[in-house]
Amino acid sequence: MKFIEEIVVEEFLPTFRSMLAEELRDRGFTQHEVADALGVSQSAVSKYAHGDVATNDRIMADDRVQSLVERIGEGLSTGDVTSVQALVEAEVLIRRLEDGDLLAELHEEAMPELAEVDVEYAIHDPEGALRTTEQVLSSVRRGLRTLTNASGFAGLIPAVGSNVAECLPGAAGVDDVAAVPGRLVDVKGRATVPGEVEFGVSDHLASVLLAAREAGADVRGAVNIRYDEELLAALSESGYPVVEIETGTATPEAVHDAVERADPSAPFACYHTAEVGVEPIIYVFGADAPEAARVVRELL
Repeated sequence: MKFIEEIVVEEFLPTFRSMLAEELRDRGFTQHEVADALGVSQSAVSKYAHGDVATNDRIMADDRVQSLVERIGEGLSTGDVTSVQALVEAEVLIRRLEDGDLLAELHEEAMPELAEVDVEYAIHDPEGALRTTEQVLSSVRRGLRTLTNASGFAGLIPAVGSNVAECLPGAAGVDDVAAVPGRLVDVKGRATVPGEVEFGVSDHLASVLLAAREAGADVRGAVNIRYDEELLAALSESGYPVVEIETGTATPEAVHDAVERADPSAPFACYHTAEVGVEPIIYVFGADAPEAARVVRELL
């Protein structure tokens, strides 16, 4: 009797780790860094490098495995993907491959009796909450990097600071919105990021984003920048709808009313001019954080 988990341990994991170790080495990781990323010893990494670990050619040749190795390798090298997300993505692929797919085929070959019966495997939910939250965090990191790597972005940061946000697909409140704790600020011409992306750390931008969604906008990402008539004109000239929040401040109710009235297609921008003691702001919305960030970067 051979369990499919044994196929995973004996065939998939050595192959996957060997492929990922090579991918990370190609991206400049040291042997120590590869070991930390994989959660194995440096001696194990050395064995992968010298081909001393048996691998499965069919697993290595699978396009989905190759694609995941490349995505995780890139994400770990840029910091967009955490070790938790890498683990979840690998687990999801394993469950998919177990469900009447490659690993199930290898299992049947190792235990021919399985081919004679109708076997169903319980798999992890590919749309599970942990995977979704990690994807949103990764998405905000990508949007954040798009802006902070852009020359001149600091000049778009308002006095109150900027932020980058993205919400979960079924977001119901600010705790379902990921953003930077505190806000991005301009320090001597550089956008400074005060901390790691988290959920529930941006009451204002989160509430603005949620209000736009409640008004019917098909958006999940947002960035706020300083108000400037030239920036509004540039957005409009680029074909992005521009909506005025007529109350002069971006309360959730005011944002909801403005978006509902205009019914703009994404990506789009909302803005309000100043009230006493309230800085005018432009809010850029997109399908996700990277799209909103891309629109802002086009203004530079």
